[in-house]
Parts: sequence; C-alpha cells; structure tokens
Amino acid sequence: MAVRPYVLLSAAVSVDGRLDDTARDRLVLSNQRDLDRVDGERAAADAILVGANTLRKDNSRLVVAHSPSRSRRIAGGKSEHPLKVTVTASAELDPGLAFWHCGGAKLVFTVDAAFTRARRALGAFADVVSAGPVLDWSLLLDELGRRGVERLLVEGGGSVHTQLLALDLVDELHLVIAPLLVGEVGAPAFLGAAPYPGGATARMKLLEARAIDDVVLLRYAPKIRV
Repeated sequence: MAVRPYVLLSAAVSVDGRLDDTARDRLVLSNQRDLDRVDGERAAADAILVGANTLRKDNSRLVVAHSPSRSRRIAGGKSEHPLKVTVTASAELDPGLAFWHCGGAKLVFTVDAAFTRARRALGAFADVVSAGPVLDWSLLLDELGRRGVERLLVEGGGSVHTQLLALDLVDELHLVIAPLLVGEVGAPAFLGAAPYPGGATARMKLLEARAIDDVVLLRYAPKIRV
C-alpha cells in the first residue's frame, strides 16, 4: 500500500477567527513576508488542495509565484508547479476559473453521484476521481499516495479544514493570526463545530510561535495531544 502524504494545513485568520469577510473581493489577511513564506510552502509541496467553495470565491491560481523556487523544483526533478487538487460534491465548477488554466497537472475528487457530470464538465482540464458515495478523505489520501504525493499542502476552506482536523488526518497546522477584526455575520470561519479528537480539553503540541511583521505564525502538531 502506498504511504499517505504528510498533510500540512495552512490558514490565515483574523483575531475573531474569520478566513474572509463578506465582500465580493477576497480580504487579504496576511502581509507580503508571510505570503512569501506560503509560496515557499507551495514550492515544497507535491500537491496543493483547496475546496470547491474556496475556488469559487477566490478564483485561486494555486501556483508557485517565485521563479527561483520553480527553478529549484525543476532542478530537483519535480514539475515546475505542484499537482493542484480540488474536491467537489456537486461538480459545479466554472471551467473558466484560473485554477484550470495555469500551473501544471490538476486532479478533481468528487463523489459517485457527480462523477459522470464532473468528468464531462472538467475532464478536459483535470483527471477526475470518485472518492466514494460521500467524500472519503482516507481514500483521497491513499490515492494521492499512489500518485507519489509525499507532502500535501491544504489551503482551505473552512469545511475542508474542519473535516480533516475532525478526522485526525492533519500532521501539521500553520495558523497565521492577522491583526484584524472582521465582525460580520456570515463571514466564513476557520473551523466549524465537529467532534474533534480528544474533545475540548486535548491540547495540541505547539511547534513554533513566530512574529512575521504584524502577523503571528503558530505551528501545531494536531496529532500530538496532551
């Protein structure tokens, strides 16, 4: 059996725990130095995963921005950009999204009921795989492992973060706290309610706390709880 990838979950949130506000344009929570750090994490990853709702909202490109990082990937025998992965239960994703038209290979995970629709709508841009009657994250990670993905960077959104943490599938969490208060009803939260492993009193191991200009990076090992 292929080894599952190391799962790194990355998010930037406001002080009140929001990933974004309710405006049409994406709220930039981080600063340039931290965005450069995230680009380095993308360059170190074999695949980047983002949920369909985040794609629709942000129209994310999910590519390695810095040319030297891309060159180092190529010199190391890797593709210029990591594999780009999304998950969708409905297969309702606009073929015009930037995600499909830049970077390297793409992979779509969907569910059995939407597989034919997803392949018809998105098969020209991506490999399409069903992850079961409902999205099975264990199956998804197994499939990525079979495809040679050793390090998976997960960039959102809140539903994806919630599911992976609740299933205890995250090896490392990078949480950036921005000095902003969103304060809007309906603004997307970092996490939702879920039966998280160990319950409310289980404390994750802190690996690092670091100021990056006006934001703070917290690195946790979610599988190590006390």
